[in-house]
Amino acid sequence: MRIISGSLKGKKILLPKNDETRPLKDLAKESIFNVINHSNKFNLNINKARVLDIFSGVGSFGLECLSRGADQLVFIENYSEALTILKKNLTNLISKNNYKIIEKDAYDDGTLAQLNYKFNIIFLDPPFKNKNIENILLNIKKNKLLDENGIIIIHRHKNSKDNLPSDISIIEEKKYGISKIIFLSFFN
Repeated sequence: MRIISGSLKGKKILLPKNDETRPLKDLAKESIFNVINHSNKFNLNINKARVLDIFSGVGSFGLECLSRGADQLVFIENYSEALTILKKNLTNLISKNNYKIIEKDAYDDGTLAQLNYKFNIIFLDPPFKNKNIENILLNIKKNKLLDENGIIIIHRHKNSKDNLPSDISIIEEKKYGISKIIFLSFFN
């Protein structure tokens, strides 16, 4: 797996040796950035964006954002093997100190409450077996973490049926292999 575009284009991303972590595949990642760059349904620029990567694993999505000029990135991950590889990837690839790693469970109420700024992009990539992403979305709203023009992107299994808060608007949904990518926003 490699960085697709930007200043780190072609650089290799280290991956776990087991199958407990499911890194975001290049096709899905490239498709996400194509939607971000070319959609007429929202106006978002990855350059200078503040990005929150929840369930970041080895950092594939966040590293791609940093390569493409994101200004600030917060990774949230608590699985020890993924954290070890995430830290190696950041040390090997990122020269600026424009990221932060929060080593806590994203489902704990206090994890998102400790963040004190708004994000342009919030990326959620929970394990496919995790069914309760509604609580995380509610915590994002409660803690006012999404910028007024920001979007939430969720990576799920194509057959998953997740409960979403009633004030969420699905902007776009795309399927790639066994995955689906959902672009969301809160109603104003």
